[in-house]
Amino acid sequence: MVYTRKNQRDLTRTEKKRFVSAILELKRSGRYDEFVTLHGQYYVTDDEEGPRASHMTPSFFPWHRRFVLEFERALRAVDPGVTVPYWDWTKDNSPASSLWAEDFLGGTGRAGDGKVMTGPFAHANGNWNIRARVGDGSFLTRNLGRPSDPVSLPTRREVAKALSDPLYDAAPWNSTVAKGFRNTMEGWGRGGTVRTFHHNRVHRWVGGVMLGATSPNDPVFWLHHAFMDLLWDRWKKAHPRSGYLPRRKLPASDPQHGRVFSLHEPMPPWNVTPAQVLDHSRVYRYA
Repeated sequence: MVYTRKNQRDLTRTEKKRFVSAILELKRSGRYDEFVTLHGQYYVTDDEEGPRASHMTPSFFPWHRRFVLEFERALRAVDPGVTVPYWDWTKDNSPASSLWAEDFLGGTGRAGDGKVMTGPFAHANGNWNIRARVGDGSFLTRNLGRPSDPVSLPTRREVAKALSDPLYDAAPWNSTVAKGFRNTMEGWGRGGTVRTFHHNRVHRWVGGVMLGATSPNDPVFWLHHAFMDLLWDRWKKAHPRSGYLPRRKLPASDPQHGRVFSLHEPMPPWNVTPAQVLDHSRVYRYA
């Protein structure tokens, strides 16, 4: 049966409670931290050796589609009525948005150490101990909007501009690509500069643990990536004659040979190709 992923602002109080409860159960069982560790393991940058499946690579969208789906399956094993909602950060773009309410994800962190003090994932409530991490700290941290050096969330106009590009990706297939939907939406500045866009800017706006390779330590990660998945859907519908690139395995002479995944090359750790996750209509849809 096909299920529906809803905008988080449209969730009922009961739906929010069930979503949070399922996450807390995964955390209690240790399953949640396995997802955090997995994301950190496959966060491979341009400068590191080995295949790049999840970031700075064409498979950014299909890899995260499968990653979120695996997490959603784990949630639904706890509660079959739960799905991953999405956060449209072009609309709910303030620390005062309902997303950050006490009964859902909790709010920003306190001054000094960024420790989140409200909501079900506040360390003081005893349910959310950060174990799989980069760096120190056992508690969830945030710095919504980064008040000391403000950063804004992407706007609808900026997203519309990215969606208008009919090219999916291009050589050299990494964070330095100057054209194409994938890198524009993933958000690396030209030439790998510190300036970031879209997906990356959202991580920076949230701050705290969302800044690192173990960003799923903050449950908002899943809502953010569900929206990224929805935006990929919108791009495909806007450009039906375009598609995932590269379509074929790169030749041995290409510097990215063996590092990026073409349309029919299996992505680790699931041995699933980008082609196999292009259509999710038999599993879920977006409201």
